[in-house]
Amino acid sequence: MLNDQNILVTGGTGSFGKRFTEIVLKRYRPKRLIVFSRDELKQWEMKQVFSDARFDCIRYFIGDVRDRERLYRAMDGVDIVVHAAALKQVPTAEYNPLEAVKTNVLGAANLIDAAIDRNVKRVIALSTDKAAGPINLYGATKLCADKLFTAANSYSGQHKTRFAVVRYGNVVGSRGSVIPFFLKMKSTGVLPITDPRMTRFWITLDQGVDFVLASLDRMAGGEIFVPKIPSMNMMDLARALAPDCRIEIIGIRPGEKLHEVMVPQGDGRNTLEFDDHYVILHPFHDWSPDDYRDTRGGIRCVEDFVYSSDTNSLWLTSEQLLDMASLQTGISA
Repeated sequence: MLNDQNILVTGGTGSFGKRFTEIVLKRYRPKRLIVFSRDELKQWEMKQVFSDARFDCIRYFIGDVRDRERLYRAMDGVDIVVHAAALKQVPTAEYNPLEAVKTNVLGAANLIDAAIDRNVKRVIALSTDKAAGPINLYGATKLCADKLFTAANSYSGQHKTRFAVVRYGNVVGSRGSVIPFFLKMKSTGVLPITDPRMTRFWITLDQGVDFVLASLDRMAGGEIFVPKIPSMNMMDLARALAPDCRIEIIGIRPGEKLHEVMVPQGDGRNTLEFDDHYVILHPFHDWSPDDYRDTRGGIRCVEDFVYSSDTNSLWLTSEQLLDMASLQTGISA
């Protein structure tokens, strides 16, 4: 699907963007692959790995999703957009709320307008579990962005641009991941745990990229795609990474949930289950869950269905977690 296509990825120098670039260049032959981000140093560092001399399809665009005009220029002739740019640090968003709104919400609106007016074929945006029943500003901005993207299919009118969203949980080894933090704290002999009951969903960067690519292929427009991924208790994670360390319970931090949710209560009635993922359908779209199921398959979830990390049927063992950590970070626990 990506061969001979013009692809743009926002937030292209982040953890996801770099792995997405690596996988696309390895598997496909895009006409252009545009890395769009605002940090010139990160782009320079990325060029040392993926140089335009080695890969003649790659382009590096300095720009910010807040800058509507720059998005219009960057999307000239673009077929597919993967939107990974965001301000995602929870404390930063709480202390700088308007900045988070400008990037995560208004930036999403800018991208939608540019994609429609430039006749982009498909746009898929990365979301987060924190957008499901949000309790912090970051989650609220991402929920708002999710609503903008899923509603944009009606907004596009005759332009036929299609929008969808991918939502998943913690990425092993990404920037801000707890695993590098725990490994750093291992030398102190003490690991801080907010609550011994806490659970989290886990996915690797490769799995995240694969799921985005699969969702790009199967999207009709208006969906939120949620992968079926395993959970792990944070105490089990700490014991796996540092079995000899003492655990210190420090209490749940502001804006933090005890368990992650990716299909919240109330969305079950609009959700279909597939072998390896769920699809949350936009409740105001022309199709109903039954119409979507008739054309694309899936099993309709019960009305009160919730997909939460504490009631998940898939759980990681300590050995599996260590394997994931070593593969994604190159660091052995």
